[in-house]
Amino acid sequence: MAFLKSRNTIRWILILSSFIIISLILWNTYIFFQRFKEEQRVKMDIWAEAQAEFRQGFLNDNVNPIVEKVIVSDSLNPKIVVNTNNEYSTINIDPSRENDTTYLKKLITKFESENTPIELSYLDPQTNEKVIVGTLYYGNSEVLNKLKYYPLALLLIILLFAAVVYLFYRSSKNATQNKLWSGMAKETAHQIGTPLSSLVGWTEILKSENINPDYITEIEKDISRLQTITDRFSKIGSIPKLKKANIVEETINSYDYLKARSSKLIDFEIISPESKHYVLLNKQLYSWTIENLVKNAIDAMKGKGELKVAIIPNDKDVKIQITDTGKGMSKSQFNKIFEPGHTSKQRGWGLGLSLAKRIIEEYHDGKIKVLNSEIGKGTTMQITLKQI
Repeated sequence: MAFLKSRNTIRWILILSSFIIISLILWNTYIFFQRFKEEQRVKMDIWAEAQAEFRQGFLNDNVNPIVEKVIVSDSLNPKIVVNTNNEYSTINIDPSRENDTTYLKKLITKFESENTPIELSYLDPQTNEKVIVGTLYYGNSEVLNKLKYYPLALLLIILLFAAVVYLFYRSSKNATQNKLWSGMAKETAHQIGTPLSSLVGWTEILKSENINPDYITEIEKDISRLQTITDRFSKIGSIPKLKKANIVEETINSYDYLKARSSKLIDFEIISPESKHYVLLNKQLYSWTIENLVKNAIDAMKGKGELKVAIIPNDKDVKIQITDTGKGMSKSQFNKIFEPGHTSKQRGWGLGLSLAKRIIEEYHDGKIKVLNSEIGKGTTMQITLKQI
């Protein structure tokens, strides 16, 4: 108990540490993004001043070569300059769309949402008045745009990594559980084997005594049943051998056995075709599945009601439907009932339907599901197996 508590504590510490590390990375990325954006703003202010100085020098025929170098050297941000005559000049914009006014106006709107426009102006040395020559609209550089999506990419990578770890942990846990159940099942089969052998011997002795033969026959039936159960348990965890079998005959055999040993208050009915339909089948495991479904149906009806088994073949597969008039279930339970440990009974481990699903879907490549169910009216379970 202490070990499990310690392991859970370590797990929560690791989760909390991971969350803190991720938060710090994202926060630092955000701070870096803002600083980088501020630096670009400073560069744009310098570029705007250089642009205004260039316009002033151009008018006075006295262009400062350093100012010209500043204007030409910047090639990071896309820019649109709109002068006082509402004329457009562009830098780092698609050359084929430089004269597309509609496109440029859309870009200006986008740039305004990214950065505050900068007024282009200079101080006239003669009148000492500010002269406005235009407005600079600029967008984020390619590097800044990539940096903006970096946190999202980082989160996606982290989520993918977490998903891989979770799937690995879950598959590892399931594999461990499967080994545990397989080991328990094989050990159970082994333990049953010893008294079963003894019962077979005692039966042979009873045959030599003056005992009603009908009693011996019934004992032998139960011994045969125990041998079948032992065989079933021994197959768990191993790949069962599938053989060609008439699904109609095997279903009827399981049905007849259960009908003879169930409450007389259950009204049994079977609907089956007279023709033969073959599937690849492990008879013992299939019989176990039918048993589980029928017993669950009887439990749902509390030992009293109507139970119908229908065998419905078509061109490709055969459907086996088991319908009861029990308490039914909500749609939210349709998948949960196949989970290991899920049970509505006071007694039981909730493994019957989980094993049935594994037998049908993993071993026989078929399907098993709740076809329909209604609270207070009953449930129909359906098995689908491919014909050969």
